[in-house]
Amino acid sequence: MTRWWPTRWAVPGWARTVRIRLALTYSATLFGITALILAGVYFALSRTIVAKPLDPVTVKRIEKEPDGSFGYKPGEQFQAADFDSVQHAVNYAALHTLRDYSALALAVMFLLSIAVGWWVSGRALRPVEAITRTAQEIGATDLSRRIGATGPRDELRTLADTIDGMLDRLDRAFTAERRLIEDVSHELRNPVMVVQANVEAVLGNEQADRAQRAEATAAVLGATSRMSRLLEDLLATARFRSEAFTDREVDLAALAEGAVRENRAVAERRGVRIVERIHPGPVAYGDMNALARAVDNLLSNAVRLAPADSVITVGVGSRRGWAWVAVADEGPGVPPDARDRIFDRFYRGENGDGPGPTAGPEGRPGGSGLGLAIARQVAEGHDGHLLHTDHGPGGSTFTIWLPDRTLDRATSRGDLPPSGDPLVSGA
Repeated sequence: MTRWWPTRWAVPGWARTVRIRLALTYSATLFGITALILAGVYFALSRTIVAKPLDPVTVKRIEKEPDGSFGYKPGEQFQAADFDSVQHAVNYAALHTLRDYSALALAVMFLLSIAVGWWVSGRALRPVEAITRTAQEIGATDLSRRIGATGPRDELRTLADTIDGMLDRLDRAFTAERRLIEDVSHELRNPVMVVQANVEAVLGNEQADRAQRAEATAAVLGATSRMSRLLEDLLATARFRSEAFTDREVDLAALAEGAVRENRAVAERRGVRIVERIHPGPVAYGDMNALARAVDNLLSNAVRLAPADSVITVGVGSRRGWAWVAVADEGPGVPPDARDRIFDRFYRGENGDGPGPTAGPEGRPGGSGLGLAIARQVAEGHDGHLLHTDHGPGGSTFTIWLPDRTLDRATSRGDLPPSGDPLVSGA
């Protein structure tokens, strides 16, 4: 059966625009208000005055005769009415005139309302047109354009500012992703070249002796260990950024003790002693695996960089409503010019962790340059902070400050954690 009414696709494109709908809405509103006002005036007048057509009577003309008597003049007569009838007739004519002019005014108002509605809708949608035009000009690889709306702080200005803020966040995110890809490519290039060079030059050479093969095997193992650690750090970063974790109460003392157990054997092989100053009690709320990864990164960095016969101190405590986990070493410290960069991804200083060797002391894989960046990301993701302070004449203390969930209501917690080294100032 064929439908006789037109489908939505038969409507012209210009008739489906928002401006047309707004213009028709404004026009209908103005036209309706005007019609109601005129109808109200006409109805009020018709109810308050008496209006009806004139109903005259025919009167013959009277003439005075010569003898002094009066008589009708033959063939002459005229129409006559009393004063009230004339008044009612005037009212009746005025109502008809008002009705005719009101109809004409409504016709003119209909045309004016369409013009006014079209102009007002264009003015109202001008910021939307700017937003649409800017969004069409923005590409996936160029997010530098902004709407930059001006004018009063109305809803459309708020919408434009919100979109500008979203574009800022997307621009930063895409820039960070591009930088991450570039950094990962750069970091993987060296170990891949090491593996390829040793495989082609030694392991693939049948004339290579046992010593050469052992040396090449050690180099390949060191390179693969470095790549494995880099991939683990990248996986930890991606997992934390995807928010695929479960929040629960985390005992920071048990967390630090576990990190000490995992790193004690490596520390002993390097002649480094780990001292625990762990006070039980502080509890944080978050992802236990992510927090364990952050503490392990701090401790493994300290073990790798600490000189032989030195001491690494691991402490846990609480101050002013902030729980803290601190790792202090007697290593080379952080130069003043590098303190603003140590938390950047893939930044490695020259003190024992610079570019060059693919393995650290005692065959321990070198750092990926992501350890401190991941630790800071984990801390900030748990409403905390990762701070660096000097420890002793040349060492460093890295402290993760987290909101202490054992805080009672009588104890206040500031917006920022206490300053200084908690291992020196006490718990």
